[in-house]
Amino acid sequence: MGTKLFFGGLAWATTDASLRAACERFGEVVEATVVMDRATGRSKGFGFVTFATEEAASRAKAELDGSILDGRAIKVDEPRPREDRGPRGGGYSGGYSGGSRGGDRGGDRGYNAGGGYDTGFEDRGGRSRDRGHDRDRGGRF
Repeated sequence: MGTKLFFGGLAWATTDASLRAACERFGEVVEATVVMDRATGRSKGFGFVTFATEEAASRAKAELDGSILDGRAIKVDEPRPREDRGPRGGGYSGGYSGGSRGGDRGGDRGYNAGGGYDTGFEDRGGRSRDRGHDRDRGGRF
């Protein structure tokens, strides 16, 4: 067992300091961190505590797992390795693929191969592809 532990199910009110205080009775705490959401500034409900010794971490896990901290039952376990989730982007995974857009975030948004969506392009007959509007006659596009 390592010296770092995962703490899950934390109350929104739990801070780095209160998490540290709950763990210090088991031994020296090197670091206690509650993970915060960057967008909202609010706790994500989990954190990590690093102990100076494996014995302290083992005792803390045995006694704190399932206990109540700041009014919530918490889960204490060994941390799992972080998964590589790939690059973070702006919501589209790969742009246009097979005529659809959106990747794993909802699929086709109207840009399908069958047309039907106002793309602003004309077909070979001089008409826009959507709803039969004719550019040459002042139709909208």
